[in-house]
Amino acid sequence: MGGDGVESPERPVTTIRLKYQAPFDFAALLEFFARRAIPGIEIIDADSYSRCFALNGDVGSLRVAQATRAHALELSVDFPDHAQLHEIETRVRRMFDVDADIGAIYTRLSRKPPLRRQVARNPGQRVPGAWDGFEIAVRAVLGQQVSVAAARTLCARLVQQFGALGKFAQNEEIHLFPNPVDLLDADLTAIGVTRARAQTLREMARAICDGRVDFNDEQPLEQFVERWTALPGIGPWTAHYIAMRALRHADAFPAADLVLRKAASRNGSPLTTAKLQALAEDWRPYRAYAVLHLWRSVG
Repeated sequence: MGGDGVESPERPVTTIRLKYQAPFDFAALLEFFARRAIPGIEIIDADSYSRCFALNGDVGSLRVAQATRAHALELSVDFPDHAQLHEIETRVRRMFDVDADIGAIYTRLSRKPPLRRQVARNPGQRVPGAWDGFEIAVRAVLGQQVSVAAARTLCARLVQQFGALGKFAQNEEIHLFPNPVDLLDADLTAIGVTRARAQTLREMARAICDGRVDFNDEQPLEQFVERWTALPGIGPWTAHYIAMRALRHADAFPAADLVLRKAASRNGSPLTTAKLQALAEDWRPYRAYAVLHLWRSVG
C-alpha cells in the first residue's frame, strides 16, 4: 500500500459559485466523466459530479452541480483547510472548462468543415479537464489501445492496490489515487498491464519526481509534447491527450486518433494522420474543442 493514511474530521461544507459564459453543456461533461469514473473515488449522476481527493495531507470531497437560475456551477467543498479553497476552486474551474471564451470558439469552428453541423448542434461543448495532472497521465497510459471500460477497470485496480487509505468522518475509509512516489517501485503488472506498460508508468512517475516533465500550463504545447514523448511508451497521441485534459490546452490535438480520422472523413474511410493534421490547421487555436465535437459526432 503506497503512502500513509490521512484523516478527515466532520466539518461544514463550503459552497462556491463558478460563473461561466453561456451556453454551457454541463450534461455532456457529466456523460464524459461518468464513462471514465473511478469506482470509490468518483460518483456521477444525472445532476452532479462528486469525488474524494487528498491535498497537502488532508482528505476532502467535492460536488459540482448546475446552479439554479444562473449561468454558473455550484461547487460544494468539504475540506478542513480553508486556505486551500482557492486551489480547489482553480482545479474545478479548469476541470469543467468554466473560463472558456465559448463565443470565440463557436465563431471560429462553426464555419469550418466538417464541424459546422456538430458545432451548431452543441454550441456549449467544453473540453473536460482533470482534477490532477498525474492522475490523468496515468489514466491516459492505462487507456492506450484498450476500451474506455477496460481502462476504467485498470484504474480501479490501481487505486485499490497502490492508493493510500484516507479516512473521513464516522471512520469511512477510502482509497485515494496514488501519487508518483507510490508507483516508483510498484509491481504494476499485478493490475493486469503488460511489463512494458508497467515500465512506462514507473518511468513517468520517476520523470515527474525528478522534474523532467511537469504540468505547468504556461509551457508551450510543442515543448510539453517533446518532453513527454521522450519517455518510453509515450507517443504523440498520449502527450496531446494529457495536454488537452491536464493542461486544458485549447490547441492540443491527438491527430493519430482513429475515431477522429474517421469522423473528419467525408467518405467514411479514415484520413491519414498527416491529412487530418493539415485539415485541422484551420481549426487553430481551438483544435481541442474540435476533438470533442468530432468524438461526440460518432458517439
